[in-house]
Amino acid sequence: MNRICAALDLPDPQSAVQLASRLKGHVGVFKIGLELFVAHGRPVVEAIRKFGLPIFLDLKLHDIPQTVEGAARGAAKLSVQYLTVHASGGAEMIRAAKRALPDTKLLAVTVLTSLDEAEQRAIGIPQDGVLRLARLAVQAGADGVVCSPQEVAMLRQELGPAPLLVVPGIRPAGAAAQDQRRTGTPREAVQAGASLLVVGRPLRDAPDPAAAADSIAAELPA
Repeated sequence: MNRICAALDLPDPQSAVQLASRLKGHVGVFKIGLELFVAHGRPVVEAIRKFGLPIFLDLKLHDIPQTVEGAARGAAKLSVQYLTVHASGGAEMIRAAKRALPDTKLLAVTVLTSLDEAEQRAIGIPQDGVLRLARLAVQAGADGVVCSPQEVAMLRQELGPAPLLVVPGIRPAGAAAQDQRRTGTPREAVQAGASLLVVGRPLRDAPDPAAAADSIAAELPA
């Protein structure tokens, strides 16, 4: 199983397709994020689908349950394999999204990896906020959660083997964290129990993205 999900965080479909073409055969999943999807919609999903890999539509939906259910129903028509919502939207919102996604894995975002402890306190997230949100999401029917590398081991122990733990904020040893605050190496994350690693800049900005993906894969435990 290739655990690397390449984040195609680019401004236009042409650039995303170009990166995907270089990474096909070296990663396991392609992620389409909010910027690219809002600007280009279904055509970019169809363009990336041609590479034959699962698609992770990372929209982080967060609204009243009825609205999120309708949006999730629209995403289901795109036949993507993963869709994100914010766990902080609450249990009923998560249940509503899940109802609309019979064939898509629903992932609930706990706390953004761009937030450090001080920023979490400033917006009222308690010290155990990630665990609270993860438990709420899984109990409401989410197939997994999105968390930082720093919380993987704790969540795997608390939630057990079944939920997917999807981990952004991945940085190879020695790489700059940039705007991420809670980061970790690929090997550390998988050893802690990560199911899928979301990797953006270390692939996108590499002179040879395929070689960068292979280097990350070589770090991972069997």
